[in-house]
Amino acid sequence: MTPTPEETEFTYSSYLQVPELLSLQQCVSVDPETGQPEHDETLFIVIHQVYELWFKQVLHEVDFIIKQLNGGKINSARQHLKRVLKIMKTLVGQIDVLETMTPAEFASFRSFLANASGFQSAQFRELEFVLGIKDRIDMAWFEGEEGKRLAERHQSPTLWDAFLHAIHREGVNVPADVLQRDVRDPIVENVDLQRVLIENFNDDGFAGLIETLTDLDEGLQEWRYRHVMMVRRTIGTKPGTGGSDGAAYLATTLFKPAFPDLWAIRTAF
Repeated sequence: MTPTPEETEFTYSSYLQVPELLSLQQCVSVDPETGQPEHDETLFIVIHQVYELWFKQVLHEVDFIIKQLNGGKINSARQHLKRVLKIMKTLVGQIDVLETMTPAEFASFRSFLANASGFQSAQFRELEFVLGIKDRIDMAWFEGEEGKRLAERHQSPTLWDAFLHAIHREGVNVPADVLQRDVRDPIVENVDLQRVLIENFNDDGFAGLIETLTDLDEGLQEWRYRHVMMVRRTIGTKPGTGGSDGAAYLATTLFKPAFPDLWAIRTAF
């Protein structure tokens, strides 16, 4: 059968909108000698645009995982958590590429970034919110559609809440105060919950889900650590773009897990 004109026009390039995608790397720097953009700015843009695409996919996956947990589909939720873990490894791996840029090469275009800063990544803030990290952000930083999305995330139950309600429906006696917590608050340790988690850890399925969530938490912390070290080796102790504290602020986010109870129970085994 001869394809129709519409089918003929539907190509790899048109499906993925490749021309539009490749037009999005708009450099702002100017090399004073050549009048062209500084060479390394393209890498900087590509890396961060890819980060935003991966953040979009991680949010897409975590929203689905929450839906699966709410529907009692524990195995499906865990499988998609494993996908998120693979993405987190990819996010960490991208830092290896970014670290091929020397401090001098970054300095060649850094001033052109003006007030633009990674602190302004609304999607990463959404990811923090959906994981229950709701205590490290000034909501006034974001306006318009981004501000609306963040406000909705801040008001919504987290992945942790979905996990707790899911295991409660499976017969785990989760403390009522934990189930009824204000989802707008950051997650804090709960000794009674830890006791329940330990008591039920002999169930392979239950333990497997806990360990996968712990893997996710560890993956996020690994990304934070590598990010801090990359910033330190690139700009040292100088302030970040946009007037941020740079590496000094990023260092304050280290070793602060999203799911503290899953780490606290380690001493019980």
